[in-house]
Amino acid sequence: MAFVINDTCVSCGACAGECPVGAISQGDGKYEIDADSCIDCGTCAGTCPTGAIEQA
Repeated sequence: MAFVINDTCVSCGACAGECPVGAISQGDGKYEIDADSCIDCGTCAGTCPTGAIEQA
């Protein structure tokens, strides 16, 4: 099950730099995770300062 970024994202980019497969990119107003590329490692969730990343 892939991770998702909710609306508490402040677009800091911390998660994108930590994703080992490059599944995170800047979206419209917040970052987004490509569910097809996400390997469910959870690294991004641990780096998010606002806790905006959770399992779908």
